[in-house]
Amino acid sequence: MTASPVYFTDFRTTNGTPIVSKLQGLAQSAGIETIDFSGKFVAIKLHFGEPGNLGFLRPNYARAIVDLVHELGGKPFLTDCNTLYPGRRKNALEHLYAAWENGFTPLTVGCPIIIGDGLKGTDEVNVPVVNGEFIHEAHIGQAVMDADILISLSHFKGHEATGFGGAIKNIGMGCASRAGKMDQHNSGKPSVKSKRCKKCRLCAKQCAHNAIDFENNGIAHINEEKCVGCGRCIGSCNFDAIANFNDSAVLDLNRKMAEYTQAVLYGRPHFHLSVVRDISPFCDCYGHNDAPILPNIGMFASFDPVALDQACVDACLQAEPLPNSLLSDLMQKENFCDHHDHFRNVTPESEWRSCLEHAEKIGLGSRQYQLFTI
Repeated sequence: MTASPVYFTDFRTTNGTPIVSKLQGLAQSAGIETIDFSGKFVAIKLHFGEPGNLGFLRPNYARAIVDLVHELGGKPFLTDCNTLYPGRRKNALEHLYAAWENGFTPLTVGCPIIIGDGLKGTDEVNVPVVNGEFIHEAHIGQAVMDADILISLSHFKGHEATGFGGAIKNIGMGCASRAGKMDQHNSGKPSVKSKRCKKCRLCAKQCAHNAIDFENNGIAHINEEKCVGCGRCIGSCNFDAIANFNDSAVLDLNRKMAEYTQAVLYGRPHFHLSVVRDISPFCDCYGHNDAPILPNIGMFASFDPVALDQACVDACLQAEPLPNSLLSDLMQKENFCDHHDHFRNVTPESEWRSCLEHAEKIGLGSRQYQLFTI
């Protein structure tokens, strides 16, 4: 398969050239101006951040892309879809309040903010998946599919199930309605290691589906019939008492996520940017963020989301772990098993290669890339 161009710039700046200007220059160097934006609705997909978490991308990054789209004649709006789990982004009203609290308002970003799947996460379009093997019809937020053009702006960081969160996760999982998120998650059912459970009940507080009970002397138990396999309980447990013992479940999640991304992007112009900084070990969906596990690396752009994710993860794997981080703490433990992969070293149950392999297989993009440094 032909290598896809991926463009990169670091965070070094000089007087008069702020980082947001470098982001705009990166997008222009990568060819965003070849898209016909004239009079078109442009969905800019990003994560507004769960309140309490400060790892998400600042609104300044979004404003830079919004201003560029305006200059090119487009009609941009920022968008994300509602979540499955408890928190403050599970319906459009709370989601908007959360976005405002984190600095995303029409005044700060220069365009409207629209929650893609509506008030209760039920405004969706059923979209055929070209070359789909696991998903034949994806449930995507209505506003996302109504847009003429899609731009993804992703914070590249770790993730407790998918290894990392980049462009494909931002699009495939992030653009899915609540039904679409359940569609992707439902093959994975975590279990509790009873000897490790400390009866703290933190896992239950993170479960949106009342799937965790404490019948056995206060030990957590997961009801598989109620569980949708979202993995929130895994990330919430401080004692490694919950894990997904079905190896194929994470693989299925990754492959479904790639197919959902295919559904969102197929047949219309799209462009992708990833900012690799504040690389927290877990997703921005938590109401907190741990210290970064790796140093800030830079910003990447491409028309190919697969090549983009591959370039970002390659850059991360070449970086040295930061001291006083979860990654460095784990690496210093007595029985540490080195997976030669920073993201798997944080969460051994996670896996990311299957996502990119399957994405390439179904024609979403290429894992082969040519890197151009700006």
